Amino acid sequence: MIDESIAQSHFISAPDGLRLHAREYGSRLLEATPVVCLPGLARTAADFDTLARALASGRAGRPRRVVALDYRGRGLSARDPKPANYDLRVENADILACLDCLGVEHAVFLGTSRGGLHILMLAAIRPASMKAVILNDIGPVIEAAGLARIRTYVGRLPQPGNWDDAVDLVKNVMGAQFTNLSEEEWLSYAMLTFEETGDGFATRYDPALMKSLEAYDLDQPLPTMWPQFEGLARMPTLALRGENSDLLAPETVEEMARRHPRFEAHTVAGQGHAPLILDEPTIQRVCAFIAQAAA
Repeated sequence: MIDESIAQSHFISAPDGLRLHAREYGSRLLEATPVVCLPGLARTAADFDTLARALASGRAGRPRRVVALDYRGRGLSARDPKPANYDLRVENADILACLDCLGVEHAVFLGTSRGGLHILMLAAIRPASMKAVILNDIGPVIEAAGLARIRTYVGRLPQPGNWDDAVDLVKNVMGAQFTNLSEEEWLSYAMLTFEETGDGFATRYDPALMKSLEAYDLDQPLPTMWPQFEGLARMPTLALRGENSDLLAPETVEEMARRHPRFEAHTVAGQGHAPLILDEPTIQRVCAFIAQAAA
């Protein structure tokens, strides 16, 4: 799945010693502003492979270094024996440790869902590191209905017997959100969700992640992050929203545009939470934004 000719893995120690994984595309010697990609809750660095190859090859004006991270318990990062550490604050410290180790002083930051929440936190902690921001189907207001849906399947997916089963399973879970994927794209989605192991198929994340969602009381209004979002006002910001998303409402995107003087938005047709960034129109839009926003 990963093009090894232009990508390499790095393994980094978290502040508590857990082994973390980052995927790097392109050379550190490239002069263009690099891009840091942060995945969603149960997603991995592999989600960004198609976009990262496009950026590393020069589609965003000049060839760019891309760093995509696996949070603890996801992808090639080690699983944490303490599920309570699957926490935004712990993961945010991990991200900073990875960036410091890899020598990323400033970058364009792209965050999918949970990755966007990390961006909002980083903007308060280390704002000078951000040249521009892309929020993929996440904003200051999270819709409870979307979070409730996510809670029904994270850590609860049955084990498929083969790749056909895996595709059928992903279709059953995500079909209402993604209404125009090709069979090839569904297979890609399945391969980004599951992996083959010596014991059969498994998710690419620790099923104990489900515990990180149990703390939310969905009968109460979820806290908003408008002050954190307004902290992005000095930097160009692009929001991607899946047309069928139940986590980021159109009204929230409209309010984001009202509050942010350098804000742009792009709707990904036929996709929900969160857009896969595999379709050519979205890749073109992201590359054009980065080319204009960051030298």
